[in-house]
Amino acid sequence: MNHFYLSLALLSASHLGAQAPEIRFDSTTALLKLPANLHLGEAAGVATNSKGNVFVYTRTGEDGTMGGSRFFTHGGSRLLEFDPTGKYLREIGAGLYGFLFAQSVRVDAQDNIWTVDRGSNVIVKFDPAGHVLTTLGRKPESVNPAGSSGRGGRGVPGQGIAGDNFNRPTDIAWDAAGNIFVTDAYTNARVVKLDKAGRFLKTWGSKGSEPGQFDMPNSLAVDAQGNVYVADLGNKRIQVFDNEGNVKAQITGVGAPWAICISPGTHQYLYSSNSNPPDSLENGEIYKLELSGKILGQFGTAGKLTKEFGTVNELDCRNPNVLFAGELTNWRVQKLTLRP
Repeated sequence: MNHFYLSLALLSASHLGAQAPEIRFDSTTALLKLPANLHLGEAAGVATNSKGNVFVYTRTGEDGTMGGSRFFTHGGSRLLEFDPTGKYLREIGAGLYGFLFAQSVRVDAQDNIWTVDRGSNVIVKFDPAGHVLTTLGRKPESVNPAGSSGRGGRGVPGQGIAGDNFNRPTDIAWDAAGNIFVTDAYTNARVVKLDKAGRFLKTWGSKGSEPGQFDMPNSLAVDAQGNVYVADLGNKRIQVFDNEGNVKAQITGVGAPWAICISPGTHQYLYSSNSNPPDSLENGEIYKLELSGKILGQFGTAGKLTKEFGTVNELDCRNPNVLFAGELTNWRVQKLTLRP
């Protein structure tokens, strides 16, 4: 046990006090070409598929009609698809019951599209054609049934999919066998593991700062060996677990990791955005790391200009040298091309 904690301390301390080298990069902020009547809100989620198409899960208002009159609501989310050049293709799931407060979007190895909604507590799986295949979790009832437990609007800490609900989930990832991992973050502070059919397998984590505990796990990724990386935002670290939830290491020295992703291929890289809360313009850089936690470099800073970031809530790194960053406070997606 002492050796275990010593290895964690050495990994954490190895990155302190060293300035990461700057990585040169180019950025495009005007990639997405929206129809004249459509606007992005907070770009909470961004992901690409095998064809290079770009999916954006955005927090925006919804307009509609009632009694012959138009109305506008301050809420709702929309899932939009663009081709690799940024041309608008379609909206997926318009008016879907589970779209309330967008958190993230991911695309799996079969090009299925998964949305994680923090407001409805629902994760939706779409096939590549945009048809709903599966839902995980359930939208809170407007009023808790009398005597119910863990089924209403707030849920029960320590329960979740095994107790019928997620409670404000933040991200989703898969291992090579198709097992599903979900960060169930805001109340339960844990990771949930399900099989490829969505059946509950196990859960780990609780609120705290010890190894294996979390303070706002906002993002996660899985490497080719099935290890699970969790952006432990409140504790300013990335925790690394084996496939069964045993702590392997923690990575620090990268600020407060708001969003992470792992590139595919024989040599995988870990990317992590250091984003302070939306009312802060400090930091904002994105780090490139080896899976071991070694920092290779950083790029960008906080702000509103090109090559600056406003709370990056999700990163896509399907191509390790071409990243997409979804920003909350700047209401945009940046395409980032790293130079050699």
